[in-house]
Amino acid sequence: MIGRLLPRGIRAWVRRQAPGLARSKSEFDASQYWESRYAGGGTSGEGSYGRLAEFKAAVLNDFVAERKCASAIEFGCGDGNQLSLLIVPKYIGLDVSRSAIQRCIERFRNDASKCFFVFDADCFRDPLGLFHADLALSLDVIYHVVDDDAFRAYMSALCAAADEHLVIYSTDYESKDLGHQRHRAVSSWMAARSDFEFVRAIDNPYAGTADGQEQSDAKFLIYRRVSSNR
Repeated sequence: MIGRLLPRGIRAWVRRQAPGLARSKSEFDASQYWESRYAGGGTSGEGSYGRLAEFKAAVLNDFVAERKCASAIEFGCGDGNQLSLLIVPKYIGLDVSRSAIQRCIERFRNDASKCFFVFDADCFRDPLGLFHADLALSLDVIYHVVDDDAFRAYMSALCAAADEHLVIYSTDYESKDLGHQRHRAVSSWMAARSDFEFVRAIDNPYAGTADGQEQSDAKFLIYRRVSSNR
């Protein structure tokens, strides 16, 4: 009834916009996608294997050693292949996929320095800071978080978990909803937070390569906490 009261031009505009608005909100369920992928035997993707995994591990291990990080927490640990290259005294891994967490638990069952939990942003509240570490990590995750509310919830949990350092490995530009991906200008979002300061970026040496091997446009964005306010 209300729609009939709107001018014809506005009704037409709403009809044109509605499919796009609905798609950005509900068509892609990241949790369901990754659970189905891991449950079916899939992996975290080429970003966690081959030369990309080696590049990321080299940067992270140098950072952990240089900053003397005693602990790390990762939001989006995936199948654990990237983790197998990480050297850190204590580690907490979270992921939206139960199958991925079960795979990590089995893979690292004899490693008492690592623990794993299922992450659900809608059922995650940690005002006591139980889930925290010297270093918080997000590797190849953010551009898979298509929904805006899910993105804000994920980033809030990620930032809250970082006692000293935050390292993000992601693309850093805006794009439209691409169905299963949506690239975001992460550095612009982080610039609005007064509790972190930007340290530096490390570009990906394999961005835009055309040699048929693993390539990625993601890069490292490194931040330092400057305030204890959570």
